[in-house]
Amino acid sequence: MTATTLRTIAQLWPALNDALAAPTQHSWPPVELRGYLDALEQYDIAEAAALRALERSPDQLGTRPVPINLRVHDTMRAVEAALLDTADRIAWSVQRTPMQPPPPARAAYARSRADRVYWEDRARRAEAARKDAADGRRWRHNTGRTAIRAAVWLAGRVEGARGPFRPLSEPEQHHVARVAEGALARIEATLDLADGCRELTSSHPCPCGGTIEVYGGAGAQPVARCKSCGAIWSEAGVVAA
Repeated sequence: MTATTLRTIAQLWPALNDALAAPTQHSWPPVELRGYLDALEQYDIAEAAALRALERSPDQLGTRPVPINLRVHDTMRAVEAALLDTADRIAWSVQRTPMQPPPPARAAYARSRADRVYWEDRARRAEAARKDAADGRRWRHNTGRTAIRAAVWLAGRVEGARGPFRPLSEPEQHHVARVAEGALARIEATLDLADGCRELTSSHPCPCGGTIEVYGGAGAQPVARCKSCGAIWSEAGVVAA
């Protein structure tokens, strides 16, 4: 189950990259629930734009940054940080230290059978140490640090895949499971892949003055309903009043 969750995260990561540059939707009722959720964050987006304006005036030369969806960006940053931190901690605990190469060779020539055996054994040990250190199954703290690789690597540890590792302990299994479940839940909410229900802020009231509640997601058509008068909207417009 946990391994499937981690691989799902890796599979959904490209969709997050695509959504990162998606324009924010401002229509009401929203065409999709994600548009509504984005609309709730307009204050944050406007505030970020104001800060950028203070840092850089329009008359300055150079390339200006392309606007991004801040909600998607925050999700990607948080999930990646959680996965990398978990991979670092698990690797520190379960990953075997690389084999040590043989000590410096003694000054000797292969004049006898014993000398030849010594040099051949030393060469084998040196090659084995080199391969062990370069084993692609190892988690490295300085290269390949991406959310996708962390998710796939952790899935391998959960499944007990062979490599320079010991099996995960039960507490380690539980820890990875909690991180994976939380990360996938946040990704699904960001991509509107899970059921959701939110109340619109007071800045978007119903014509009657009541509070509007929007629910949908998981592929369902978003629907908005006034909690006071009972008016209902969908993508097509007013359904009932």
